[in-house]
Amino acid sequence: MRSSTVAERRVRVGSKVGLHARPAAVFVRAAAEAPVDVTIARRGRPPVNAKSILAVLGLDVRHDEEVVLAAEGEGAEELLDRLASLVATTEHDGG
Repeated sequence: MRSSTVAERRVRVGSKVGLHARPAAVFVRAAAEAPVDVTIARRGRPPVNAKSILAVLGLDVRHDEEVVLAAEGEGAEELLDRLASLVATTEHDGG
């Protein structure tokens, strides 16, 4: 029997618009490609499915807020590294 631990990352949102619109779409697309379950949580709120655009937008995450990403299974650490990088970037702010 294989035991699995939950990987977790705490990261601040870099986008000036928060985790909305384009930044949320880029994040959800990357999460949806992963073969493992992944969640995102905002302080004071329960974790939601990071593969659901409606769930992610519903968190109403703002610029510079900290979120917690969690995943379990093979490749979880690498996935969270990639997702944390997307959350922290300002590259997808649009204009």
